Amino acid sequence: MVKLIRSFLSQALKTNESLEFAVLTGCLRIAMSSYGRHGESIFTGLNNFKVRSISDEQCAEYFGFTDSEVKEMLQYYGVEDRFSDVKDWYDGYHFGGVDVYCPWDVINQCDLLRVSKDAAMRSHWENSSSNAIIKDILEDATEATKGEIEALISGEAVEKEIIPELTYADLDNRNVNIRQTYLWSVLYATGYLTDAGKSNGERHKLVIPNKEILRIYENKIRTWFEDRVTGDMKRWETFCRAVKTGDAETVQELFGAFLSESISIRDTAVRKEKKENFYHGIFFGLLRAEGSWIVKSNAESGTGYSDILLIVPREKTGCVIEVKYAENGTFDVALQEAMEQIETHEYVDLLRREGMETIHKYGLACYRKTCRLAYEKE
Repeated sequence: MVKLIRSFLSQALKTNESLEFAVLTGCLRIAMSSYGRHGESIFTGLNNFKVRSISDEQCAEYFGFTDSEVKEMLQYYGVEDRFSDVKDWYDGYHFGGVDVYCPWDVINQCDLLRVSKDAAMRSHWENSSSNAIIKDILEDATEATKGEIEALISGEAVEKEIIPELTYADLDNRNVNIRQTYLWSVLYATGYLTDAGKSNGERHKLVIPNKEILRIYENKIRTWFEDRVTGDMKRWETFCRAVKTGDAETVQELFGAFLSESISIRDTAVRKEKKENFYHGIFFGLLRAEGSWIVKSNAESGTGYSDILLIVPREKTGCVIEVKYAENGTFDVALQEAMEQIETHEYVDLLRREGMETIHKYGLACYRKTCRLAYEKE
């Protein structure tokens, strides 16, 4: 295969008299894209490249759409009023001295907006990638790395050394520290992280670029967390049984233990609603893994939408769970707000109509990796 690809590239790009100019694109640099770092390169004999990386000032604006280009595109389709949404979701990449949008996202979202001006924002680039790299970094995460990921999803920056010339084969390195450096470098090169400003040589101040990428991190974290928790069947089954029977003390103890092993969201300038959604997603995922239960998220009930509704059909048991983020550790305030919201909006109404004979009401307050629970039985 190496010989075949080398012959193809040589004839197409080097000895092709009809060709004047060609561009090869990819996440990693051609200079190190080889059969193996000590093996034969597919680019042997094809060495007259000029590399334009994402830190290149000269070509930075061509790595994505600029503000003016996106505005022009939205105006063309008559949806210029959705500019702020498009910017929040797909902008944020800092290449050289230019901020750019992900072109694939903008094009696909415009395709939706031209049909319906009220179309919801979607993750388009996410579906074009396996996102396995985030799973890799989570599975290998040290406590220090977990803290850095917590900072990132909370809107903060982390400073890392980036190695531009590496291959995916480098990720097999068994040295934990070297492997972590490679993983951060690939996250940067593939668009999961971007510069928060001008880089200082090999040291880069990295941030999550936009809402779409943030969702990928959060979803992968929840999936990784659920896999780890449900892998310990005995402990997870004890947790589920405690929720079903109203054993609030055990629910609080186990969920707190689960959080201590996972990744939290910091008490930063990130909106409170976003923090609540993060913990909401984790709790919901753990209950949803119990396949015989009916678990609903943001279900319409009473005069509002409850965070989580749980129905155990065979036992005619239902649970309503309202999740709050306890700003600066104010658990009592958050728990009172959660229980009052359950009562005020009559969240148990749907459970009654479904014929539930036993109803448990939980107020869950979370802060960093700590939780508190309030409980009442209907």
